[in-house]
Amino acid sequence: MAKGLREINSRIKSVKSTAQITRAMQLVASSKMKRAQEAALAGRDYEFLLADILDSALDNLGEEYSHPLVQPREVKTRGILLVTTDKGLCGALNANLFRLLNDIPRNAKFVAVGRRGAQHIARTGRTLMAEFTISDRVNFSEVRAPGEYLIKQFLDGTVDTVEIMYSHFKNTLIQIPMIMPLLPIGDLDKVMDQTLKRLGYDALPEREDKREMLFEPNAGEILAQLPAMYFKHSLYHAILEAKASEQSARMVAMKAATDNATKITESLTLEYNKARQAAITNEINEISASTLAR
Repeated sequence: MAKGLREINSRIKSVKSTAQITRAMQLVASSKMKRAQEAALAGRDYEFLLADILDSALDNLGEEYSHPLVQPREVKTRGILLVTTDKGLCGALNANLFRLLNDIPRNAKFVAVGRRGAQHIARTGRTLMAEFTISDRVNFSEVRAPGEYLIKQFLDGTVDTVEIMYSHFKNTLIQIPMIMPLLPIGDLDKVMDQTLKRLGYDALPEREDKREMLFEPNAGEILAQLPAMYFKHSLYHAILEAKASEQSARMVAMKAATDNATKITESLTLEYNKARQAAITNEINEISASTLAR
């Protein structure tokens, strides 16, 4: 019985130690989550405004304006940026993205942000062109490198589209795996409407821009950088959403682990007390029996 008590006590100490670790990780994720959520939510209005500006400009220019990032082409090879986490312990966040990835034809080419995504692409035998690491704070300077790399691959004809696969942040409990087209830049109103509908939001109201625009010295010179700017910022904002999703999922997962560890500790403590009481009762019975035998 003493051996059984020692084993139970050892398990209690082990579970309590695990609970301390998961609790600490929960608190760290919680502090990071708040900052990441604020960054993701704050960037949404700017993203829609930038899309509106570019869409209005393209509508007014019509056929007068041509940019390689805007011109559609026959799609032979899809280019996909997969945004996952560097670490685990974030529930089913990465697994949900991998299920979405499994439906993509195997001739697609991938760029990975996050070690988990790079490992999955390599493990499934898909083509990984490059891997990038981005910190939890997501500085725009960090996003510039994968953005410029993807633009170069698109302009060189290595890929015919650029899409981003990431976990969109809806709230602390819900993160939605999705894939969003970025290049070539098409009908931005339609893209935004489809994105909002997939996420369960109301579509943008229909609008007709009747403003007359005059570009000096010329439209091509002024708008030469606007499509690339829109692409990089869309990339930046999607990664902000992915980081907010990661920290939210990790906080929820660590809270669940801490709660489970607490329940297991309570159950083991009850089992320990019962075993200890049984051992004490057994010792009393043995003493009583030996006294009667005398």
